[in-house]
Amino acid sequence: MGIVNIEDELHDQIRRASSVSHRSINAQASFWIRIGMLCEMNPTLSFNEVMAAELRAAGVSAPGLANAS
Repeated sequence: MGIVNIEDELHDQIRRASSVSHRSINAQASFWIRIGMLCEMNPTLSFNEVMAAELRAAGVSAPGLANAS
């Protein structure tokens, strides 16, 4: 494990986002790094498609949503 130097403003944004997503600051930074890397490696996929693929790979499945009419 290493140390990553980031700008104070970015650290503040990570801290704020971590409170919303109920993650630690380190877990939030790790999430953003991982998702950013996956998005760069798969530029034709949307964020939602990347997240769906990661959830499937982790064995997470959710029932389909009913159409709201």
